[in-house]
Amino acid sequence: MDKRVYLLTIVSFVVGMVELIIGGILDLVADDLGVTLGQAGLLITIFSLTFAISGPILSFLTATIERKKLTIITLFFFLIGNVIAAISPSYMILFIARIVSAASSSLLIVLCVVMAATIVKPTYRARAIGIVNMGVSGSIVLGVPIGLVLGNAFGWRAPFIMITILTLLSITGIYFLMEKVGAEKQLSLKKQFASLKDDRILFAHMTTFLLLAGHSTLYTYLTPFTKDYIGLNEAWVSIIYFIFGIAAVCGGAIGGLFGDRYGSKRTIKMVIIIFSIAILAISHTTFLLPLFLFNLIIWSMMSWAVTPPMQSHLMATAPETANIQISLNNSSLHLGIAVGSSIGGVIIDMTSVANNATFGGMLAILSLGTATLSMRKKHSIQTYKMN
Repeated sequence: MDKRVYLLTIVSFVVGMVELIIGGILDLVADDLGVTLGQAGLLITIFSLTFAISGPILSFLTATIERKKLTIITLFFFLIGNVIAAISPSYMILFIARIVSAASSSLLIVLCVVMAATIVKPTYRARAIGIVNMGVSGSIVLGVPIGLVLGNAFGWRAPFIMITILTLLSITGIYFLMEKVGAEKQLSLKKQFASLKDDRILFAHMTTFLLLAGHSTLYTYLTPFTKDYIGLNEAWVSIIYFIFGIAAVCGGAIGGLFGDRYGSKRTIKMVIIIFSIAILAISHTTFLLPLFLFNLIIWSMMSWAVTPPMQSHLMATAPETANIQISLNNSSLHLGIAVGSSIGGVIIDMTSVANNATFGGMLAILSLGTATLSMRKKHSIQTYKMN
């Protein structure tokens, strides 16, 4: 395995952390800038929406630029966004800074994944993607507690100062340690998005969307699930999040390893099946804490194990539009999280948090169907349509 993959993993960790790093200190932001808690929450919402929308567009606009050069340039924009956030005198300035950070981070994640897959041998591609995604999953899971600790100790601006410093180190590492990686052949935007007419590509993105929607239907409300439904105290809730985070990080590596060993298609189906069983069973394992924790670990690992083999599958299915496919897949992931969170909120208001796992499992089962359709041979899909 090329050691530069680990450098890209560090970059993806730094970049990914900025999305949720203020999630635990929104009250501090609201009090300091004189806005409501709901308005402060929009700082996370606008980040996710900007990330999902800008990724494919920026991937196309920058497709002809050499990858190392583009990574450094984009890291500078990411740096500027976080510097502005750290010194923001008003809510609106911070809002704009979040947009700049989100747009640049959406491109940086794609660059890290594509470069990691490019610099290794094809037999290590899924594993390299998995390692880079460990950085992403780790940053998303650890972003909230890191922001909470720094924010409470030094003020809400401290997390952004930390990210600024880490970004400077990332730029230095890429400049001195990463060799040039050539840009891929440019296709028109129309041709790139025309790839979605291929059912295999469209259903692959739908699979990611549905599975992450099912995941976030419960994960977003894991705190009320563990406190109100199971009856655990706050100390146990913190332990559960810590366990979940470690399992999620390991899941990315496992998904990449299995993708290389057993093939991306087989791994995707296996991960979805295990994920579906785990999330559907979780409400039925609460009577015994060790059993519940074991099931929680499986659920967490599988939620992040699907991304490496899925992105490897997309790169193999549509090599000419690999950049746009990785970007669209990341967009599908973020949109799935947003939609799943909304569905989970409706379920809680209408019924009980205990039912979130059931609905999440149903969405996961649907994703198994779209995954199966994505893996059909092209001529088989055409025959299916004609019949």
